[in-house]
Amino acid sequence: MSTEPAYTEPGGSWRTFAGLAAIFVVLAVADVVLPGGDVPLLLWVLAVVVVLGIVATGAVSANRVWTVTVVDRGPEAGLTVGRERLPLTELDPASVDGVAGVDVGAPVLGGGADVPKGRVGLPLRRTDGTTVLVPTRRPAQLTAALRTALTGAAGPDAQPGTVEP
Repeated sequence: MSTEPAYTEPGGSWRTFAGLAAIFVVLAVADVVLPGGDVPLLLWVLAVVVVLGIVATGAVSANRVWTVTVVDRGPEAGLTVGRERLPLTELDPASVDGVAGVDVGAPVLGGGADVPKGRVGLPLRRTDGTTVLVPTRRPAQLTAALRTALTGAAGPDAQPGTVEP
């Protein structure tokens, strides 16, 4: 049974790819329309394939490594960053409310030595007392989603899809 995520934050964007593709289209049209020496077709194909291939590889890699997902119910309930998954049962609810501080040298969930550029490390304390950093661009929305997921998952009589006050 597949469960829809309560929160998803993509790790990468395809905007750069789309922008570069648009620039290549404009340049190709200019090459055809304007008089003068034409750029050989092989050079166009090579440039487009190499440049767009590198940018596409970066976008796919970022999405695989840094996508943040919160699933709030079912057997898959947890916080996932890339390949790493942290079950909701291992999260200290007090840390989501901002009570936890950051331990020096806390690992970044999802791997990596440091939080990626453009993201902040949201500190979360596990039930065993250790702290992890969750790389996110939207810490307030992620905190709200985790708070809702933990509140809904915490009650023994909680129905799927409902949140206890």
